[in-house]
Amino acid sequence: MGINIVLYQPEIPPNTGNIARSCAITGSRLHLIKPLGFSIDDKHVKRAGLDYWAFLDLEVHENEEAFFEKYGHEKLYFATTKANKYYDEFKFEDNCFIVFGKETSGLPAHIHEKYAETRFKIPMKKDENLRSLNLSNSVAIILYEALRQNDFFDLK
Repeated sequence: MGINIVLYQPEIPPNTGNIARSCAITGSRLHLIKPLGFSIDDKHVKRAGLDYWAFLDLEVHENEEAFFEKYGHEKLYFATTKANKYYDEFKFEDNCFIVFGKETSGLPAHIHEKYAETRFKIPMKKDENLRSLNLSNSVAIILYEALRQNDFFDLK
């Protein structure tokens, strides 16, 4: 029971550390798709996650193909600024996978094409100088929405 958070080739250690902490505290599984822009042994990642790493349910995938081969048949949702629908238009089911792209470039075009119907965005001010929210903030918003929709599982 729970939510799966997937980071597609994350690049910034503190973002991943903060997301790991959010996943650990909510009992959500964190998936990292390589290549990573850092080592998960990196002190910056561990510092951001503090002492929560021991409680993290973590799965690391060697590449995108390995992840989709194992989980491509599951219910997958994709966060992107390029979506037409907002996250509140989706029902995030128990055991679903919510995928977030790289900090600098998001998700690749072939994923956008294949999963166009399950892409969502977070409402943001429209301004060409304001690209998007920080990755760890975006994950927290969506993770807690998914938990809320599932009555917070057994967290309350």
